[in-house]
Amino acid sequence: MTATTTSTSPAPASTPPEGLPAYRLLTGSDDASFCRRVSDALAPGYRLYGSPAATFNGQNVIVAQAIVWPGTVV
Repeated sequence: MTATTTSTSPAPASTPPEGLPAYRLLTGSDDASFCRRVSDALAPGYRLYGSPAATFNGQNVIVAQAIVWPGTVV
């Protein structure tokens, strides 16, 4: 008989890290820096909430993405 092991990522803490709020709205220019900010927020456990939004301010595309900490009631 062989044992099967599965690796799972650790469950996020019950509260967001470093005193961050449970709900956050990330905004910025639509560029690699914004994508990194979203990725950095997802790494400790935040989850995407809803669809991203985009608008044009006359010079740049500005994007927004809401994120929530798991277990947050919105």
